[in-house]
Amino acid sequence: MHYIQRFFQAPKESFFLFGPRGTGKSTWLKKQFPEALWIDLLNPEIFRTYSAFPEKLKNLLDANKEKKIIVIDEVQKIPELLSLVHLLIEEKRGLRFILTGSSVRKLKSFGVDLLAGRALLCFFHPFMPAELGNAFSLQKALEIGTLPLIWNSEDPHKTLKTYVSLYLKEEVQAESLVRNIGNFSRFLEIISFSHASVLNATNIARECQITRSTVDNYLQILKDLLLCYTLDVFTKRAKRELSTHPKFYLFDAGVFNALKPRGPLDSPNEIQGAALEGLVGESLRSWIDESDSSYSLSFWRTRSGNEVDFILYGEKGFYALEVKNSKHISPQDLAGLKAFQTDYPEAFSILLYRGSEKIKQGNILCIPVEEFLKQLKPKTPLWT
Repeated sequence: MHYIQRFFQAPKESFFLFGPRGTGKSTWLKKQFPEALWIDLLNPEIFRTYSAFPEKLKNLLDANKEKKIIVIDEVQKIPELLSLVHLLIEEKRGLRFILTGSSVRKLKSFGVDLLAGRALLCFFHPFMPAELGNAFSLQKALEIGTLPLIWNSEDPHKTLKTYVSLYLKEEVQAESLVRNIGNFSRFLEIISFSHASVLNATNIARECQITRSTVDNYLQILKDLLLCYTLDVFTKRAKRELSTHPKFYLFDAGVFNALKPRGPLDSPNEIQGAALEGLVGESLRSWIDESDSSYSLSFWRTRSGNEVDFILYGEKGFYALEVKNSKHISPQDLAGLKAFQTDYPEAFSILLYRGSEKIKQGNILCIPVEEFLKQLKPKTPLWT
């Protein structure tokens, strides 16, 4: 399989590299740092050794003094190693640690703060469309997502179906994150209906027949496993009554499709529309993280129902983006952006749609969504 170059640039000092399983963290690191000393905590024997004796890390480094770059893969498996890593960095041996993880749950309690200021926090995302170049297909991305594990698979649909099971088995069950795996499995199906929608935890609890506090715990587990994110309402200089509920997204369109139950009443256009909005959202998150920018990502929704899908606000710009899964633009498609422009005329407003022409509707630039995604690259303007 041809290696696809990633946009991510490694810091020159020690760093954490977090990302969901299947985003290609290990593949990228082995390509970038082939001579690094590698400690793979997914290897059962290595895991048992360092679980019992974390101090063996120091012995290993003493025996390999020529190695100055050390990768600890899936460091959340043994968070006790962080204290030792902190000590070794403090000893100023010229060592550079790269600590990968697909979960932040255990590390939060043991303290990523132990390395604050000594190891940068970085995130690895699924492929950005621009990374795939001419190989990018919008329709394919909407069906199977852009996880490297899935995209490069010979049977992506089959691999995608097993992806959620992998997390349930290896992350949730193995770490005893939930007591009732059946309830959690049902929650995953129900939460998929909230993808690209305003989140109402009380309604989800009712449908799952579990308590609201259990829903909150399950949502936090998904966030800690980096499988979802939420966006808050943009409230700066608010002139209207705004919604208070956040908006929910699974991190990948393919994962959304794998979780979402289908029935005769489901509209394929609505499902694809939610997948498209999620694909744009994840691409914007990647762009922000990999550009080292100060942008915050949020959405805007008034109590009267006016909504804009994404608001990017930062020192270098102010953007409002609406995503529509349609080939033609109707006045209703522009309503949310026009309402936002009334309150924030300085914002650059963009409508992304499935058509083929770039056109201007008043102060709103309408761009084919595939064209927008393929030109979106880190450290470059959002749109030129």
